[in-house]
Amino acid sequence: MRVALAVVASALSVAILSAGQARTPAPSTALPAVLDRTATRWVDDTLKKMTLDDKVGQVVMSGINSMYLASDTEQFDRLLEKVKALRLGGFVVFGGSERAPGVLLNNTYGTVTLGQPLAAASTLNRLQAASSIPLLAAADFETGVGFRIAGGTTFPRAMAFGAAGDEELARSAARITGEEGRAIGVHMSFGPVVDVNNNPRNPVINTRSFGEVPADVSRIGAAYVDGLQSGGMLATLKHFPGHGDTAVDSHIGLPIITHPREHLDTVELPSFQAGIAAGAAAVMTAHVQLPALDPSEFSPATLSRPIVTGLLRGDLKFDGLVVTDSMGMDAISKRLSPGDAAVRAIQAGNDIVLHSPDDEAAVSGIKAAVERGDISLLQLDASVRRILTAKARLGLHKTRLVDLDNLPSVVGGRQHAAVAEAVSQRSITLLKDDRNQVPLRVPRESAVLYLSVLDYPSGWRIAAPSRTVIPELRLRWPSVTAIELSDRSTLSEIDLVRAMALRFDAIVVSVFVRASSGSGRMDLPPSLAQLLGDLGRLTANTSKPFVTMFFGNPYVPMFLPDLPAVLLTYDFYDLAEASAVAALVGDNPIGGRLPISFPGSFSAGYGLVRDRVGRVP
Repeated sequence: MRVALAVVASALSVAILSAGQARTPAPSTALPAVLDRTATRWVDDTLKKMTLDDKVGQVVMSGINSMYLASDTEQFDRLLEKVKALRLGGFVVFGGSERAPGVLLNNTYGTVTLGQPLAAASTLNRLQAASSIPLLAAADFETGVGFRIAGGTTFPRAMAFGAAGDEELARSAARITGEEGRAIGVHMSFGPVVDVNNNPRNPVINTRSFGEVPADVSRIGAAYVDGLQSGGMLATLKHFPGHGDTAVDSHIGLPIITHPREHLDTVELPSFQAGIAAGAAAVMTAHVQLPALDPSEFSPATLSRPIVTGLLRGDLKFDGLVVTDSMGMDAISKRLSPGDAAVRAIQAGNDIVLHSPDDEAAVSGIKAAVERGDISLLQLDASVRRILTAKARLGLHKTRLVDLDNLPSVVGGRQHAAVAEAVSQRSITLLKDDRNQVPLRVPRESAVLYLSVLDYPSGWRIAAPSRTVIPELRLRWPSVTAIELSDRSTLSEIDLVRAMALRFDAIVVSVFVRASSGSGRMDLPPSLAQLLGDLGRLTANTSKPFVTMFFGNPYVPMFLPDLPAVLLTYDFYDLAEASAVAALVGDNPIGGRLPISFPGSFSAGYGLVRDRVGRVP
């Protein structure tokens, strides 16, 4: 990606945003707040005709991937069985995956791939045609359709929106996501994340949050809800009642938040209240235990009636859809069987049990609980009515299939990408520039040492680090020596880099550290942190520029105090890399503001400002 084309100067940002808005859907695409008579009659008539099996199936949502799937396959037969036999009410759409060898020592293979938009739409159309009741299709489109499906627009992570600080950009990005998702046949986004990330050691929310200031998270989150539903897609606030102050990843354990209710009222809950006030159609409950709200021995919010029915339904007056987080996550699946977990989730007040490890067990467990009176038929009917109402709001009672021929004119494209570029550009935050070396001013003939520093080399299947930074640097300085370091680098290799560094005219470093769901890791290896600190000290009394750009976890610089110049991107992928280089060299201005704080160093809202083309205002 050429920076000159991909990321524009701030003087053009308004024009770019306007261009992006030109393709956004017409007002008629927006979800109606109230059903008309025809839709209301459909909900009533459908509910009256439903058997117990029909009703139970509606509250269970299974998963599918979005790779090409022929109709004459065992995989498609299994999906049809879920629709026809289990009568499931919907599916969550994932990307794709590849098999990888289960080897030790040198396992750097990635298994996650992106899905394909036409394949996803085709599979959903076929399943819709086979279902007696329209299916509700959902997806984790936190950063746009491109987060799961290739060719869709990929926006920066939520924290980049917080750094940009512009709710209109959030609204436009969300509207585009809704438009593209609906073109594929997906009706519900599991976003926005409105968790307030006030724990620097949070391994699972992190950059998925807009930031740590409740008022800012509320403001941007509400704008995102409005944009998404203006684009015709149901918005889902997550992860209720707040997953931001945890140091345990709920994919691999059960986080416990010990704050009193008063703290929750001022920090965690306001963003959910703002999203509900903005009209969010759904809320996702979290696998997080909060003893102040429910002191029971094992009562994560997902399974807690005091939290779901008492707090969310009662205190916050939310009457939309309530959906669980994935029931396959270890916080639940290691403690309860799929059937028991599904029953407890419905008893707590959830309307939809998401992604059970065993859909059949979930359905049979819920049905048995209704038959023996552990779940009232009245409660089940209320959940089914909410689900049918959501489907009617989406117009699925009239049209449930999508036009495959129209999809390429809606999904992706330059105008949508321009909005993503504007967000990325405006989010870049200059945290430090002690030696006044940003923008980087060295002659074209300079020898530049570029270090691509990774947390660990595995799992980068769809985001290979530095694949954009390196060619962009070489456009400006042909003599770039690029070296990748990770936790697999030997001490002798690191020593070699340390010894040769001062031979170069400038040093540029990109640090890639993930806070990835399920990894349990979020730091640089000590040997690499030591190297960066040494380079900071070695260059202190020289004229050699030394600039470090951070991708992913923005808290890493807290542990690297000797770095003289620090740029934050809050993201990975090509767009973040192109934006970072454009800021580094002065092609774009820098004006992002820190949406989080570094205790003892930098407060939220801090950020140095740089003008374009090397001018320091």
